[in-house]
Amino acid sequence: MEMIGSKKKKKKLSKPILYVILIIVAVIQIFPLIWLLDFSLASSSEMFTNGLLVMPKKIQWGNYVKAFVDGNFLWYLKNSILINGLAVLLVIVVSIMSAFACRRMKWKLSTFVKTLLLMGLMIPIHATLLPNYKIYSRLGMTDTIWALLIPYVAFSLPQGLFLMTSFMESIPVELEEAAVMDGCGIYRILFQIITPMLKSSIATVAIMTFLNNWNEFMMASTYLSSDKWKTLPFSVLEFTGEYSSNYAVQFAVMALTAAPAVIVYIILNKHITKGVAMGAVKG
Repeated sequence: MEMIGSKKKKKKLSKPILYVILIIVAVIQIFPLIWLLDFSLASSSEMFTNGLLVMPKKIQWGNYVKAFVDGNFLWYLKNSILINGLAVLLVIVVSIMSAFACRRMKWKLSTFVKTLLLMGLMIPIHATLLPNYKIYSRLGMTDTIWALLIPYVAFSLPQGLFLMTSFMESIPVELEEAAVMDGCGIYRILFQIITPMLKSSIATVAIMTFLNNWNEFMMASTYLSSDKWKTLPFSVLEFTGEYSSNYAVQFAVMALTAAPAVIVYIILNKHITKGVAMGAVKG
């Protein structure tokens, strides 16, 4: 009885300590966003006061108006949504098809091909800047949507394939065998039977692909020269030159640029953690 009582006391003491640690970690993680929002609503002269945060005498909503209008925000936002939307769609379709080919179809090189595709997880996306630029220059693909779309899809595909194969292994093979007996073709089996059962993994792959590519800047700045396909991070770069002394407006631009990704993460956070956890257990 004494042992049980001591264990209960330890649990009671450990819970408050755990909560305190989690609160501290949460504050550390959230503080950069609070700091960004705080400085974006202040005037540039108020930023040079002592302290990590500023208490603005008057909230400067005009910073966001300048950032929205002078930064071509809507144009860059449209390009970012279009490029990232197409990348998400292609990654989902290709990862489902490749996962089905490597896990369900019987052929000699299936394991080798899957391993080869998953090796892309070990290659940093920026390590391919120079070779890709040479290839695009020879093919006349620089300053086009394909210059961003191809690497975004290629480097998001290994992660999508890993999650899709993990989920696909949990689907009973008997469903496909029954569909074959009913006369279903391979494409009907894949897209009408298998795909609807992969909703959670599709949501996870879509969200992670979107978040990974949303703020990518190095490739965009290397491959793009005109404003036609420039993405949202370019608004930050342009404001550092045009408003080099107006730091508050620059913070407002950064806040607007980060807002879509933060909103998507907050709304769909459950799908990300659930999908990754289920994929890890099943894989």
